[in-house]
Amino acid sequence: MTFKLKSLPFAVACAVASGALAGSAPAFAQTTEAAGGSTPQRVVVTGSLISRANTETPTPVQVLTSADIQKSGKTSVAELLTDLAANGAGTLGTGFAGAFANGASGISLRGLTVGATLVLIDGHRMAPYPLSDDAQRSFVDVSSIPFDAIESIEVLKSGASSLYGSDAIAGVINIKLKKNLNGTRLAAEYGDTQHGGGKTKRASISTGIGDLDADGYNAFVTLETRKQGSIKVHQREQFGYANRDWRARGGNNINLGVPSSINSFLTPTNTPFLYNPSNPNNPAGVTNVNNPANYVFLDPTKCNFTLYRAGGCQVNDRESNIQPETENVNLLVGMTKKLSDDWELALKGSIFQRKSENNRNANPQAYNPTAFNGFTTLNNGVLTSRVGAIPSTLFAPGAQVGANITNPFAQSARLYGYIADIGPTLRTQNKSTSSRVSADLTGSAMGWDVNAAAGWTEVKTDNEYSGNINRQNLYGAIRNGTWNVLGGNSPALVAAVAPTFDNTLKSTLSYADVVGSREILPSFGAGPLAFAAGVHWHKREQNAPASSLTAIGAVNNTSAFTIGDETNTAVFAELRATPIKNIEIGLASRYDHYDTYGNSFTPSANFKWTPMQNFGVRGTFARGFRAPNPAEVGNAGSFFTFNAINDPILCANGNQNTAGNVPTACGFNPPYVQTTNPDLQPEKSKSYTLGIIYEPMRGLNMTLDYYKIKINNLVVTQAGNDPSFVPTWVRGPAAPIDIATGVGQGRTVGTPSVGPILYGLSPYINAGSTETHGIEADVRYRWRLTNDRGTVSAALSAAHTFGYKTAIGGTEYQLAGTQGPSSVGGATGNPKQRGQFTIGYARGPLDVTATVNYTSGFSTIDPALGETDCATTAEHVGGRTYFQGLVQPAQFCNVSSFTSTNLNVAYKLTPNLTLRGAILNLFDKEAPYDVATYGNSGAGTSYNASLHQPGAIGRFFSLGLNYTF
Repeated sequence: MTFKLKSLPFAVACAVASGALAGSAPAFAQTTEAAGGSTPQRVVVTGSLISRANTETPTPVQVLTSADIQKSGKTSVAELLTDLAANGAGTLGTGFAGAFANGASGISLRGLTVGATLVLIDGHRMAPYPLSDDAQRSFVDVSSIPFDAIESIEVLKSGASSLYGSDAIAGVINIKLKKNLNGTRLAAEYGDTQHGGGKTKRASISTGIGDLDADGYNAFVTLETRKQGSIKVHQREQFGYANRDWRARGGNNINLGVPSSINSFLTPTNTPFLYNPSNPNNPAGVTNVNNPANYVFLDPTKCNFTLYRAGGCQVNDRESNIQPETENVNLLVGMTKKLSDDWELALKGSIFQRKSENNRNANPQAYNPTAFNGFTTLNNGVLTSRVGAIPSTLFAPGAQVGANITNPFAQSARLYGYIADIGPTLRTQNKSTSSRVSADLTGSAMGWDVNAAAGWTEVKTDNEYSGNINRQNLYGAIRNGTWNVLGGNSPALVAAVAPTFDNTLKSTLSYADVVGSREILPSFGAGPLAFAAGVHWHKREQNAPASSLTAIGAVNNTSAFTIGDETNTAVFAELRATPIKNIEIGLASRYDHYDTYGNSFTPSANFKWTPMQNFGVRGTFARGFRAPNPAEVGNAGSFFTFNAINDPILCANGNQNTAGNVPTACGFNPPYVQTTNPDLQPEKSKSYTLGIIYEPMRGLNMTLDYYKIKINNLVVTQAGNDPSFVPTWVRGPAAPIDIATGVGQGRTVGTPSVGPILYGLSPYINAGSTETHGIEADVRYRWRLTNDRGTVSAALSAAHTFGYKTAIGGTEYQLAGTQGPSSVGGATGNPKQRGQFTIGYARGPLDVTATVNYTSGFSTIDPALGETDCATTAEHVGGRTYFQGLVQPAQFCNVSSFTSTNLNVAYKLTPNLTLRGAILNLFDKEAPYDVATYGNSGAGTSYNASLHQPGAIGRFFSLGLNYTF
């Protein structure tokens, strides 16, 4: 087989060829000697239960030390982990404003979504975020974990369900918090962006007392605060990805308040206006929308017909975020106490709190004059359609249209405009508090090394919603003349029309486990036979109800809800032996019982062969599973959209100008109501890795691993994943609406044969499969320059995906290098290559580190959606109207590659005082266009927030001081 490696930056490729780079862990880590110099330390590496002196295991593990974290120049764990080369499609970043789990961040190893990556804290499970990704996939919010509390991060890039149970299909991220601390460390830093917004302040204090060896105990506390300012879309409008006017790029002007063919030349603008849709005196050959006599602008000093048609009444978006405002306060307390007979007790408690402001869509709320305003109610977990409760939006001749305004036309008129006094829509103030209490008891008994652990974890999210409209109250106030459509309404009336309401969501997980390990045979072939076994129990509860006003259908808030629990009990074991010299073999298995569906058995095997001292071959095989969670089998529901369709009745041929068609029913994004399925079975996986480890010279360590993962029995929503599925469309009642006349873009008011689509039902099903395979390279080199000129270190972590194949309804689709799978991964893109290259220089008090992050380009098509024509990907994959009714230019059929460089410099002014400066996105690389993504920040932006967020933030500077004593 011939492998064709392409698209890596030229400089990095040359460095690889010269052998001058490095990876994240030494390929042949020798035994680490203790302080005395004679007794090697034995550690337990993520992916095994058995301690070892040689930390290079048969499974690929990437290690980020606290020093690596500090040298990254990043200011949050979420930003740090997003740059992992193994992180791919479906990753959830802070810029992904379209996520149900707004405000949180999750990692998606190998592009298999956040639900297939298990995140552990100190080797134990953590309560997942109470709002699941896409209202389905459970994940741990890494944005709430503070920098200064972390000792190291271990990334296991192999299936690990045989040891850790559910969710460890693509791999495991084990975040190890500090164990002990002596002395005091103070740190503070300040950062700002070059292009405006995003000011960041961070400060921390860590202090500890006691020495484990001398005093028999250690106690410490670390406190960190971080505040990051928002970056608004309007602060980046000079860049194409944030500019809504696409006319110069062959598209439409989608700025708010600009009439065009895609909105039938009728759209809310900066001042309300009344429109007569059926003037019988309209001149021949002039459609209603082109006749100024059909318009009455209620504030002509701001807008008139001429200005309106010229786009002069545009509404500027001042609220959408590129980066939301966040504020973190984190506290970690720990104590370790030596007990008798080599036993040790470690206690930890932490509270990590994050506040953020997210708006999924900052378009101001409009009066919706031509749309039926019914919506779906979530009432005690029951999904019902609320229809017919909203008054008609047509105002009869002489009818009241708010305070001191009546309809002046001889025919019924409509009110167009944005609703005054309420600000942007769908704003959420989110406060997430992660609490954790844990106890770990370690020691030896009867020849066994024993680790017993228990803990309680909780994530509580308090959300405050604003900008949602109570349509009944609004139209009632308009018709009785108490609502002033031009603004200046009383606070009490505004509160009735746009109520502010809140909701508390909780996710808890309690766990207990015991693991024992020992050498059961001192000699088994060429070495001992080591054995480990353990038991595990956890109970998880998710109580994320619908908000009060959503539950009674008072507002059109579409937040998801999940109420349910699960209990898991498991037994597991591991064997490790060296039956033949230089060959290490490991076997492991686990048996899980879930009270939600039944049992799962997951075995695994691995080997490492070292035929010579500096060369080895390793490989693994593992079965894995993901248990259906409460959002999939419990009492849950959500709303989602993911693609554009034509109403099969009201726009059967897809042309909004065909006589009899309803233009608003053409190329629209229908809502779906996600329903649960108590009969779901777990997803099941098989994974393989095969690699080499090589140390050609002292200080140079290299690994190259091939991986293949296949997941069957996927839990997916039926819409978009079952080609034979025809949704059950729930429609509202037929009501007067604009209908195409068939003459140009002419419209007339009429009542169609059926009402508009409100939503379609889409249950979860077990269907299809996903298979991905590729290679990952990790190389590390460190050398001392002659004549005491300092030390240079370099590291490369790179991943190349050969294939990403999904099977839907018996048809296979190859998605590597495309936008897909958009219905699962949020259209976050599926690039074939990602890489991270780090080079550092240290001499005396100076330490300089540069990091280059690379992501290859990809196509905007998604074959899994049936979309193979680049000319329509913005509309059909991303649901964007950039080129609706036009032909999408070829340059927007592909997303360009993206490379960003970060520079971090530290200088010790004194032995205790260190000055640090960093520049992120050093060369101010701009985010490339991605017209087919749909979860990015800010309505109308066209960049990929999951892959290219640094390019939207732009160059970022920071300066800080650290002092220890």
